Amino acid sequence: MLPAGHPTVQSPRVGVLLVNLGTPDAPTPGAVRRYLKEFLWDRRVVEIPRAVWWPVLNLIILNTRPKKSAHAYQQVWTPDGSPLAAITKAQAGALQDRLGPSVMVSWAMRYGNPALGAELQKLKDAGCERILIAPLYPQYSGATTASALDALGSQLAAMRWQPAVRTLPPYYDDPAHIEALRSDTARQLKALPFTPEVLLLSFHGMPERTLHLGDPYHCQCQKTARLLAEALKGEFPDLRIEVTFQSRFGRAKWLEPATDAVLAAEAARGTKALAIAAPGFSADCLETREELAIRGREQFLEAGGKDFAALDCLNAGEAGMAMLDALVRRELAGWL
Repeated sequence: MLPAGHPTVQSPRVGVLLVNLGTPDAPTPGAVRRYLKEFLWDRRVVEIPRAVWWPVLNLIILNTRPKKSAHAYQQVWTPDGSPLAAITKAQAGALQDRLGPSVMVSWAMRYGNPALGAELQKLKDAGCERILIAPLYPQYSGATTASALDALGSQLAAMRWQPAVRTLPPYYDDPAHIEALRSDTARQLKALPFTPEVLLLSFHGMPERTLHLGDPYHCQCQKTARLLAEALKGEFPDLRIEVTFQSRFGRAKWLEPATDAVLAAEAARGTKALAIAAPGFSADCLETREELAIRGREQFLEAGGKDFAALDCLNAGEAGMAMLDALVRRELAGWL
């Protein structure tokens, strides 16, 4: 028996917190500005001395980019919010169904809402004394995985009673991930009304200096692409597969070849039918739905291409959820 007046104590539970990058709360310049300010002020994202970066960010970027980005978000916004938020929420719901009541599954964003720290606290308040943090980044990068774990550390530092915590490691070459990509990519390619000559595997770009500083992201992207290409070869022996990097920002040299440049070059060299996939993204978002599916199509067709398709990410589909279920159960071993 608890003594009179003792605070309510929840029964011990296991929690899983899915984490993705982030999204503005609305497709408006104001909401985008708030999101970009948080995102671009992260030292993991922009590794420029603060005294140099502050005026560039606050006096230039935040006064010019929000309107343009808001317009892009408006092209892909859904009744449930941004694609990234809606799909991550769906992934959490599907994973909850698979794991059952013995586990409490929630989701959060590194930037914007729902915030990682707040959702971690909610899980703890609900009685989760053991929590798996699952950053949904197949490939490790300091700007993504490490930043999410920085936010985790900050929240833990503010908690008097901390839960036991595990983190999902990068799964870029995990057989379950490669099989999910193979299965879902093959399904989508077979459903196209044309036969692609080329499949571009477009990964989010990073400044080239991050590679030289020791970030494994570039190598892990290349390995994912190589393993996926090998897995697809049996069903699509004539399909040429190329790796590109998208979303260049600023004047620094970024990882190459650039997706937009390759789209134009492929059309110029005579490629008429092309498909593009984004195996570095666990869920469709602005970078896939607008940058690839809308602007990428325009770039390819304007350069002389004829047939173009942007494939969906794994999202909350059967292949992707089977993979996520397997990865999470593996990391929860001994807790369930």
